[in-house]
Amino acid sequence: GGPGLRRGFLKEYEGARNEAGERHGRGKARLPNGDTYEGSYEFGKRHGQGTYRFKNGARYIGEYFRNKKHGQGTFIYPDGSRYEGEWANDQRHGHGVYYYVNNDTYTGEWFTHQRHGQGTYLYAETGSKYVGTWVNGQQEGAAELIHLNHRYQGKFLNKNPVGPGKYIFDVGCEQHGEYRLTDMERGEEEEEEELITVVPKWKATKITELALWTPALPKEPTSTDGPGQEGPGAESTGEPGEEAQALLEGFEGETDMRPGDEDADVLREESREYDQEEFRYDVDEGNINSEEEETRQLDLQD
Repeated sequence: GGPGLRRGFLKEYEGARNEAGERHGRGKARLPNGDTYEGSYEFGKRHGQGTYRFKNGARYIGEYFRNKKHGQGTFIYPDGSRYEGEWANDQRHGHGVYYYVNNDTYTGEWFTHQRHGQGTYLYAETGSKYVGTWVNGQQEGAAELIHLNHRYQGKFLNKNPVGPGKYIFDVGCEQHGEYRLTDMERGEEEEEEELITVVPKWKATKITELALWTPALPKEPTSTDGPGQEGPGAESTGEPGEEAQALLEGFEGETDMRPGDEDADVLREESREYDQEEFRYDVDEGNINSEEEETRQLDLQD
């Protein structure tokens, strides 16, 4: 081989060209900065399906449109986190799943590289999940925070709940109330007054029962099999049940914009489905912003 092939390195470009001498068709290229690309070209530009490997270990496997990541693609970041989904104009845009280093996942809508629209964030450590609205990468708007034995429905701002909302407990009751911003009281001995943080404080207003069955006065003598028989058919479930149902439905109508829950495998093939089973969730989103910065640097190199 010629000098370009010493030590197994690629030449600047090996592959098909058109009459004008432009890279056109399948080819392999090594960029001046050490990155490599193997895939499809059109009129001298990366176009179609290809794999781009960054010198720092990151890689993109997916579709290109005139040199830009565009269409369906998977980006694996240097820290091992990855995004699988739609791209537009070199940015995460459309629908996609991000798998974070700590095993958290975000599944939902993206807009110019950020989580934006409807999406679900699963906290791997605690098994909790945030299902709802995102604005410019942050949890903001109407949403539901689902924990292992209760959930909170309300509005969020800067990742914190704000204003009226309700806790729904699996034991069968709801606690209505609102979050008000209060200054965190700090002990005087700490002498850190400049670090006062504003935290939302929950003020409960009322507790309502959720469709709890209470034995009614027996109207017919059906005591042969014990009270268990009356359960599902008991008339007393009507009133609170419907009221609670209406409350729940009212909220779901507002936030339930995600498609039906499907099998986990579908995520990979068709990242358009949500899988509630596999999703788990923790209130610290520590490493979320690190990937944003990482990407900015990568994109500069690309």
